[in-house]
Amino acid sequence: MFPALLIEKTSEGTQNVSEQSLSDAQLPEGDVTVRVEWSTLNYKDALAITGKGPIVRSYPMVPGIDCAGTVETSSHPGLVAGQRVVLNGWGAGESHWGGLAERVRVPGDWLIPLPSALSARQAMALGTAGYTAMLCVRALIREGVTPKSGPVVVTGASGGVGSVALMLLSKLGYEVTAVTGHPEEEPVLRKLGASDILPRQTLLRMTRPLEKAQWAGAVDVAGGAVLAAICASMKYQGVVTACGLAAGMDFPATVAPFILRGVTLVGIDSVYCPKEERLAAWQQLADLIDPEKLNGILTEITLPDVKQAAADLLDGKIRGRILVRLAAPENAG
Repeated sequence: MFPALLIEKTSEGTQNVSEQSLSDAQLPEGDVTVRVEWSTLNYKDALAITGKGPIVRSYPMVPGIDCAGTVETSSHPGLVAGQRVVLNGWGAGESHWGGLAERVRVPGDWLIPLPSALSARQAMALGTAGYTAMLCVRALIREGVTPKSGPVVVTGASGGVGSVALMLLSKLGYEVTAVTGHPEEEPVLRKLGASDILPRQTLLRMTRPLEKAQWAGAVDVAGGAVLAAICASMKYQGVVTACGLAAGMDFPATVAPFILRGVTLVGIDSVYCPKEERLAAWQQLADLIDPEKLNGILTEITLPDVKQAAADLLDGKIRGRILVRLAAPENAG
């Protein structure tokens, strides 16, 4: 038996979330079983656990869109018992039981080997948020945005994706403007590498089809009016990567930035990203991330704390990365 967070549908049509003891026999189909050491609490997980977003597609569901640990059993030709692995996406925590449990069973093709430079704890300190941030940075580089192109901007800079993107871009030599709705976080953001701080409300007041051209590149986690303002403020042939919807699903923009400034909008999907790109992103994370800076944005919790932490995350009471320890301290690598 092992502990897990379980989301169940009630007879009234609502959902109940509780920590339960489950057996291996209850795990879903898959050719690899992993002993989970660390997981995380992401924005999508918080929406699923609180029921404030249509994330869960079947019940009962173990949430958790990512985890890291050690293979216990495997019939997959590319994975063996004892191997350290990472799980991100593929519907984990949405349509397939996820990582907020001490055991997870998934198709082996969903797993990637843990880079040797990262511990399981460090991998989940980054988690899907860090991996998504790396995908955004890689897209900017692929589209030709270099430090010489001009300043870049990161929205939601106090959150998981934003804070890691800020660290990565700064490490690579970019001048980064950090957008945040929490001005009290300025000292932390500057320590992570921000050259400038921009209040979110300033962006929300930008409603013209074209604003002053300021940035060569952007990582946007917000969507909505924030993304529209970012696009309107890009330099000629600027590149915007969009990976989130914290400010809304809508996109109240015009075509002006795209047809008058040649702006490129690149969508970033971390859930079904091809394995080759995943491997490259995780290896680059291992090469670039500063463990000391990463530790500075972590909140560490255990499974019994997750339900309350999910509510706090959506209420803006927790910022940075939320790390969830599943294994006993002596077994958590």
